[in-house]
Amino acid sequence: QLQLVESGGGLVQPGESLRLSCRTDEWALSYYAISWYYQAPGKEREGISCISFDGSTSYADSVKGRFTISKDKNTVYLQMNNLQLEDTGVYYCAAVSRYCLGSEFAYDYWGQGTQVTVSA
Repeated sequence: QLQLVESGGGLVQPGESLRLSCRTDEWALSYYAISWYYQAPGKEREGISCISFDGSTSYADSVKGRFTISKDKNTVYLQMNNLQLEDTGVYYCAAVSRYCLGSEFAYDYWGQGTQVTVSA
Protein backbone atom coordinates (compact mmCIF):
# COMPACT_ATOMS: atom_id res chain seq x y z
CA GLN A 1 0.00 0.00 0.00
CA LEU A 2 1.53 3.27 -1.13
CA GLN A 3 1.01 6.22 1.19
CA LEU A 4 0.80 9.79 -0.04
CA VAL A 5 0.84 12.71 2.38
CA GLU A 6 0.10 16.23 1.18
CA SER A 7 1.10 19.39 3.00
CA GLY A 8 1.65 23.06 2.33
CA GLY A 9 -1.87 24.35 1.90
CA GLY A 10 -3.06 27.52 3.53
CA LEU A 11 -4.74 30.88 3.19
CA VAL A 12 -3.21 33.40 0.81
CA GLN A 13 -4.19 36.54 -1.05
CA PRO A 14 -4.55 36.76 -4.83
CA GLY A 15 -1.16 36.99 -6.51
CA GLU A 16 0.67 35.18 -3.74
CA SER A 17 2.37 31.79 -3.88
CA LEU A 18 2.28 28.44 -2.14
CA ARG A 19 4.27 25.26 -2.50
CA LEU A 20 2.46 22.01 -1.95
CA SER A 21 4.30 18.80 -1.10
CA CYS A 22 3.30 15.20 -1.64
CA ARG A 23 5.53 12.91 0.36
CA THR A 24 5.73 9.18 -0.32
CA ASP A 25 8.04 6.22 -0.01
CA GLU A 26 11.49 6.86 -1.41
CA TRP A 27 11.36 4.00 -3.93
CA ALA A 28 7.94 4.98 -5.28
CA LEU A 29 8.88 7.90 -7.50
CA SER A 30 11.01 5.65 -9.67
CA TYR A 31 7.93 3.58 -10.51
CA TYR A 32 4.89 5.83 -10.19
CA ALA A 33 3.57 8.93 -11.87
CA ILE A 34 2.16 11.49 -9.47
CA SER A 35 -0.66 13.83 -10.38
CA TRP A 36 -2.04 16.81 -8.57
CA TYR A 37 -5.81 17.16 -8.61
CA TYR A 38 -7.90 19.88 -7.15
CA GLN A 39 -11.54 20.12 -6.20
CA ALA A 40 -13.18 23.49 -5.98
CA PRO A 41 -16.21 23.86 -3.70
CA GLY A 42 -19.25 22.27 -5.30
CA LYS A 43 -17.33 21.05 -8.35
CA GLU A 44 -15.82 17.85 -9.59
CA ARG A 45 -12.19 17.01 -8.99
CA GLU A 46 -9.91 17.88 -11.91
CA GLY A 47 -6.31 17.15 -12.75
CA ILE A 48 -3.96 20.08 -12.99
CA SER A 49 -0.45 18.70 -13.25
CA CYS A 50 1.44 15.45 -13.43
CA ILE A 51 4.99 14.14 -13.35
CA SER A 52 5.75 10.70 -14.72
CA PHE A 53 8.24 8.23 -13.30
CA ASP A 54 10.77 9.45 -15.88
CA GLY A 55 10.31 13.11 -14.98
CA SER A 56 8.17 14.22 -17.90
CA THR A 57 5.56 16.76 -16.90
CA SER A 58 2.18 18.02 -18.03
CA TYR A 59 -0.15 20.83 -17.03
CA ALA A 60 -3.74 21.83 -17.46
CA ASP A 61 -4.23 24.99 -19.47
CA SER A 62 -5.62 26.76 -16.43
CA VAL A 63 -2.28 26.53 -14.58
CA LYS A 64 0.31 26.68 -17.36
CA GLY A 65 2.83 29.40 -16.67
CA ARG A 66 1.76 29.70 -13.03
CA PHE A 67 2.29 26.24 -11.53
CA THR A 68 5.41 24.07 -11.67
CA ILE A 69 5.64 20.42 -10.71
CA SER A 70 8.90 18.82 -9.64
CA LYS A 71 10.19 15.98 -7.53
CA ASP A 72 13.12 14.87 -5.45
CA LYS A 73 13.86 11.50 -3.90
CA ASN A 74 10.58 11.08 -2.01
CA THR A 75 8.48 14.20 -2.54
CA VAL A 76 6.58 15.75 -5.41
CA TYR A 77 6.15 19.50 -5.24
CA LEU A 78 3.64 21.83 -6.80
CA GLN A 79 4.88 25.39 -6.84
CA MET A 80 1.86 27.61 -7.29
CA ASN A 81 2.50 31.24 -8.23
CA ASN A 82 0.12 34.09 -8.89
CA LEU A 83 -2.73 32.30 -7.15
CA GLN A 84 -6.23 33.42 -8.06
CA LEU A 85 -9.57 33.19 -6.30
CA GLU A 86 -10.59 30.30 -8.55
CA ASP A 87 -7.64 28.23 -7.35
CA THR A 88 -9.39 27.79 -4.02
CA GLY A 89 -10.08 24.16 -3.24
CA VAL A 90 -8.75 20.94 -1.83
CA TYR A 91 -5.60 19.69 -3.53
CA TYR A 92 -4.85 15.98 -3.74
CA CYS A 93 -1.93 14.02 -5.03
CA ALA A 94 -2.49 10.62 -6.60
CA ALA A 95 -0.26 7.85 -7.91
CA VAL A 96 -0.48 5.56 -10.91
CA SER A 97 2.07 3.18 -12.37
CA ARG A 98 4.73 4.85 -14.54
CA TYR A 99 2.96 7.29 -16.83
CA CYS A 100 0.46 10.06 -16.23
CA LEU A 101 -3.10 9.20 -17.18
CA GLY A 102 -6.00 11.46 -17.88
CA SER A 103 -8.71 9.85 -15.79
CA GLU A 104 -8.76 10.09 -12.00
CA PHE A 105 -10.30 6.62 -11.93
CA ALA A 106 -7.02 5.17 -13.18
CA TYR A 107 -5.14 6.29 -10.10
CA ASP A 108 -4.51 3.67 -7.49
CA TYR A 109 -3.50 5.74 -4.49
CA TRP A 110 -4.64 9.09 -3.13
CA GLY A 111 -3.58 11.39 -0.37
CA GLN A 112 -5.95 12.95 2.12
CA GLY A 113 -5.83 16.40 0.53
CA THR A 114 -4.69 19.83 1.62
CA GLN A 115 -6.84 22.96 1.60
CA VAL A 116 -5.81 26.01 -0.40
CA THR A 117 -7.84 29.15 0.09
CA VAL A 118 -7.24 32.27 -1.95
CA SER A 119 -9.09 35.23 -0.57
CA ALA A 120 -8.78 38.98 -0.67
